[in-house]
Amino acid sequence: MKSSQFVNRVFREYYGNEAYKVTAPSMIEKREFGFISFDNIMVRHKMFLNEKDLSSFLKDFVPSDAYYSCAYYADPQADMDKKGWLGADLIFDIDADHIPTPCDKVHDEWICGACGFAGKGVMPEKCPVCGKEKFEVSTWPCEVCLESAKEETVKLLDILTCDFGFAEKEMRMFFSGHRGYHVHLESEIVQTLDSVARKEIVDYCCGLGLDVSFHILNEKTREAPHSHSSVIRDLGWSKRLTLGLQNFILTAEEDDFRKIGLRRDIVETILRNKGSILKNRRSVKGVGFETWKKITEHVAKLESVNIDTVVTTDIHRLIRLAGTLHGKTGFKKVEFLASAIDYFDPFKDGIAIKKGTATVFVFNSPKFRTGDETFGPYKNQKVELPIAAALLLVCKERAEIIE
Repeated sequence: MKSSQFVNRVFREYYGNEAYKVTAPSMIEKREFGFISFDNIMVRHKMFLNEKDLSSFLKDFVPSDAYYSCAYYADPQADMDKKGWLGADLIFDIDADHIPTPCDKVHDEWICGACGFAGKGVMPEKCPVCGKEKFEVSTWPCEVCLESAKEETVKLLDILTCDFGFAEKEMRMFFSGHRGYHVHLESEIVQTLDSVARKEIVDYCCGLGLDVSFHILNEKTREAPHSHSSVIRDLGWSKRLTLGLQNFILTAEEDDFRKIGLRRDIVETILRNKGSILKNRRSVKGVGFETWKKITEHVAKLESVNIDTVVTTDIHRLIRLAGTLHGKTGFKKVEFLASAIDYFDPFKDGIAIKKGTATVFVFNSPKFRTGDETFGPYKNQKVELPIAAALLLVCKERAEIIE
C-alpha cells in the first residue's frame, strides 16, 4: 500500500506542476485519448478540444499511463465502428523487447500464465511446453538494451530519409519512457494509407522477403558479389547490401564468419583475400556463390530494422502521450530532434523527478543509472535513493517504499 501511494503521490505532484508542459498532438480535437488509472482501469474514447482541457484532465485524473490515437476521427468519443476514421499517422515503435541482446538473459524473465514454465531472455511467441501465448513478463531498461534500441532507430531513420524520401522535419522522434523509441510521421502522404500499405512499409524496413540474389549476387555467372566498375547500385536495399557487405568484410573476424556457419578453410580464404575482395568487389577462388549468399543474407539481417510490426500496421493504435510518465518506470516520454539522437541520454533526459529522496527496501536490482549517478546492484537491502531511482525500482516491482 505504501508503495502504490508513493507512486501515486509522485505522479500527482508531477502533473500538478508539469501538466501544462505535456505536448498535445496535432489536430487534438480529432484524436481519441485513453488513460490507465492507478486501479488499472482503462478509460478511453475521451476527446479534448484544446491543450488546456487536456492539461486540466491530467491534473485531476492523474493517470499511470496516458495515450492518444494515431488516427484522426470525425467523432473520437463514439464507439469504434462509429468514430468515422479520417486517416492516421505512421508510427514506428522500436522496443528492446523485440531485440535480442546479451543482457536480456540476465535481467529479463517470463513465466507462462497457463503452466508456469519460466525462462529468461526474449519472450517466445508461444510457451514451449503447453503452447499457450499468455505470459507474465519482467523486464529491465538497462543501458545495453536502450543502446541497442537506439541503433535500430538510427537504421530506421536512415531508411525513412534515404529510401522513402522523408525530411527530418516530417519526422517526430521520442524516447518512449521505458525500453525504446517512437518515430511519428504526420505527413499527409501517409495519413490515408491502409493497413496493407503500412505492412508493405514494415516489410521493406524489416527486409522481409528480401531476395539478396536479385540485389547483389550474380546467380547466372555464379560470381558474388557483383562487380560494378563505375557505378555502385546506389538505391534502396541494393545500396544497403553493397555497403553492408563491404563493411562486414572489412571489420569481421574469424568468429564472425564462423557464427554464420562457414567452414574454417573458407573463412581463412576470405580473410587472406580481404583486400582484393574489397578492391575489386568480386569473388575469389575457393569461395562459391552459396557462401556469398549466406554472408549476404547475414548482412541483410544486420541492415534490417527490428520494430514492433503490429504498432505500425494498426491504423487505430493508441500511442503514449509525449510529456507524460510511464507507469513502469516513472520516466517521461521525451521528444527530441532526430539529428540529435546520438547525444540523447534516456537515463538523464528521461528523468521527470529531479528533487528529493526516498528510502526503499530493494528485493533484487541490477546495477543501474539515473542522471549522473550509478546505483546497485542490490539484494534485500534498505537504501536511500533519489526519487527518480526509487521510483524506477518501485514501478518495476524490484523494491517497496519504506519512508
